[in-house]
Amino acid sequence: MTFTHMLKRNALTSVAALGLAFGGMASFAPAAHAQPEAADNALQLSIGGSKVINLPAKMSDVIVANPDIADVNVRSETQLFIIAKAPGVTTVTVTSAGGKTLYATTVRVGANLTTIDQMLKMAMPEANIQVTTLNGMVLLTGTIKAPEDAAEAERLTQAFVGKDVTVVSRLRTATPLQVNLQVKIAEVSRNLVHKVGMNWSALGSGEGSFSGYIGRASRQFVTRDASAGTITFTQPSDNSTTLGFVADMFGMDVAGALDLAETTGLATLLAQPNLTSLSGETASFLAGGEYPYQVSNGLQGNSVEFKQYGVQLAFTPTVLADGRISLRVRPTVSSLDFSINSTVPALRSRTAETSVELGSGQAFMIAGLLSSDTGNNIDKVPGVGNIPILGSLFKSRNFQRNESELVIIVTPYLVKPINASEVRLPTDGFRNATEGQGLLLQQGSDGVSGAKRPEPRLETAPASPQASAAPAGKPVRQAKAGEAGPGFSF
Repeated sequence: MTFTHMLKRNALTSVAALGLAFGGMASFAPAAHAQPEAADNALQLSIGGSKVINLPAKMSDVIVANPDIADVNVRSETQLFIIAKAPGVTTVTVTSAGGKTLYATTVRVGANLTTIDQMLKMAMPEANIQVTTLNGMVLLTGTIKAPEDAAEAERLTQAFVGKDVTVVSRLRTATPLQVNLQVKIAEVSRNLVHKVGMNWSALGSGEGSFSGYIGRASRQFVTRDASAGTITFTQPSDNSTTLGFVADMFGMDVAGALDLAETTGLATLLAQPNLTSLSGETASFLAGGEYPYQVSNGLQGNSVEFKQYGVQLAFTPTVLADGRISLRVRPTVSSLDFSINSTVPALRSRTAETSVELGSGQAFMIAGLLSSDTGNNIDKVPGVGNIPILGSLFKSRNFQRNESELVIIVTPYLVKPINASEVRLPTDGFRNATEGQGLLLQQGSDGVSGAKRPEPRLETAPASPQASAAPAGKPVRQAKAGEAGPGFSF
C-alpha cells in the first residue's frame, strides 16, 4: 500500500479550530482508545529538523493539526518522518484502520534552539542562559552578570528568530548590584541690612532760660556728667557709623547722633556626601548633630529627647533589568533658629523628596528651593516725623533682606568592590623625618608620599640544626639578615 498524502483537510480544519479554542496546547484525541499524551513526552524540534517514528502496527490515517508548523512524510505502513517547518506548536496523530491510536504527540518547533544557546554562550560567556520555546514564544531564563546583559540577550535572540516570534526575558542578576550615590548640596545665603537713625536730646540749663528735657533716641547714644559738664557718646554695638554733635541752643545743651549702617553678607554651604547601598536597600547620611530638648511626660516628669539637624540624605536605589537605576532620594538641609527663643532653638529645614529613573553616571538637579525674607521698620515721632526734610530728624529706618537658595545635584553609579591592594591613600608610605632631617633641614617628614604602604607577609622559619628535614622538592628558605622573621610582620 502506497501513502502519498493521507491528510484529511476537513479533519484538519476541525482539529485546528479545537486547538485554537484550547490555546493551542491540547493534543487531539480522535478515539476512545486514545490515551492523552503527557506534557513531558512532547516532541521538540528545530526548524528544518526531522524525527523518524516507527509504529507498532500498520497505519491508516495521519492527521496533522497545523501542517504549516510540521509536516509528515510516510515511508512505509509502519514508518513515518515528522519534519519541522516553522516555529509553533501542533499535534500529530496516527491511527489504524480500526480507529486505534498508534501514535499521538505534541510537536513544539523552535528556531534552532541549540544555535541560540551557542550564540548566547559566545556573546556572553559569563552568563548562564537557558532557552525554551512554548506556544510559539521563546523564553529566556537563567542568570546574567550585569542588568544590561538582559537587554542584550533579548535583542540578540529577537534578531535571530525574527520579528514574528515573541521573546520573553526572565533573566536575573547572579549577584546583588551596588549603587554609589554622589550628592552635591550647595546653599547660598545673601543678606542686606540698611540702617539710618537720628537720635538727639536737649537739656535746659535753668539759668533764666527754658528748663526741661526734650529727646528722641532708638538707643542710649549719650551719657551726661552734670558735675563735670561733659557729654560722652556711645558707639553702637552693631558697628554702625555715627556722626555726633554737641551745641548750645536757646540756653539748652543739645546733643545729636546720626547712625548710618549698611551690611552685605554672602555665605555658602557645600556638602558632598557619598553613599553606597545594595539594590532595593535604603542608605542614610547625616553631617550635622543633635540638640536636646525637654518633653513633658505629665506626672512622670520631663524627659530629654534629641533632634537631628544638618545635611541629611536618604536614598533607595533599584537597578532595573536594562541597567537603568530607579532612585528615590530625600535630601534635607536644616539649621538651628534662635530667633523665636534664645534658649530653646527652633529647627529651620528644607526637604525635597523625589523619584527618578536614570542611567549610571547620569545626573539630575533639584533647584529652585528659594527663601526670601524682607523687613522694613520705621521708628518716628507721630506727626512730626511726617514733615518733609525736617521729619528725618525725628525718625529712624531699618531695612533688612535675607535670601537663600538651595541646589542639589545627584549622580548614581553602578559600582563593584575592588581588591584591597588596589586602594591608595595620600598617607601611604608616609614617614616622619629623622633627627637629621628635623634639625638640619627643618622637615616634618621625609618628603615621600603615595608609595605602597607596608603589608603583612608570611615568612618561613629559618633553618636550624634541630629542624626536621623538609619534604622532597620543598626546601626551607632561610631568612637573610635584616628580613622579617616567622609570622606576620612589617
